[in-house]
Amino acid sequence: MNLPSKILEHAVNELSQFPGIGKKTALRMVIHLMKQPEESVGSLAKAIINLKTNLQFCTICHNVAETDNCDICKSINRNKRVICVVKDFQDCISIESTGQYNGTYHVLNGLISPLDGIGPEEINISSLLIRVNEKETDEVILALSATMEGDTTSFYISKKLKEKAIKITQISRGISIGGELEFADEITLGRSLLSRVQMS
Repeated sequence: MNLPSKILEHAVNELSQFPGIGKKTALRMVIHLMKQPEESVGSLAKAIINLKTNLQFCTICHNVAETDNCDICKSINRNKRVICVVKDFQDCISIESTGQYNGTYHVLNGLISPLDGIGPEEINISSLLIRVNEKETDEVILALSATMEGDTTSFYISKKLKEKAIKITQISRGISIGGELEFADEITLGRSLLSRVQMS
């Protein structure tokens, strides 16, 4: 793409690094930004810098947080004895939007995938096991995608927790095989959570 300005080209190249954003879409975004008041663009830039510098991960569940512990882990209204295990923080957002869950979360930040060189050590499984050992836990809900990686991760975690006197459940398969939780509608996801099944 031949652009008339190096500044324009640089902005397009930077924006096209976002997932799903090609050069043409990036150019449309740049043109839109050029037409905005300086304060609006400055506000966007500030929000992005704030996102990078002030957002962190909860030391308990690994969800996104503005302090050491996220709002869910700090809340006195959540059932701390139930932990819902998810792949990433987007899944927490999806489950929260159903209004059907009042426990806590544990964000793995990935799934076991031997083909991609991702083993149990590369994701947040060890901190989950420590958490279950140290805190009184009644139930661990495995809310992972119905994919090979999701099933492998669920099997590994359930095997590790087998000796514990806790209930291990899995959301029901209202979520399609191969589907990602992030893209499931709220009603289907809510029903899957309510009709979760015990891991065998």
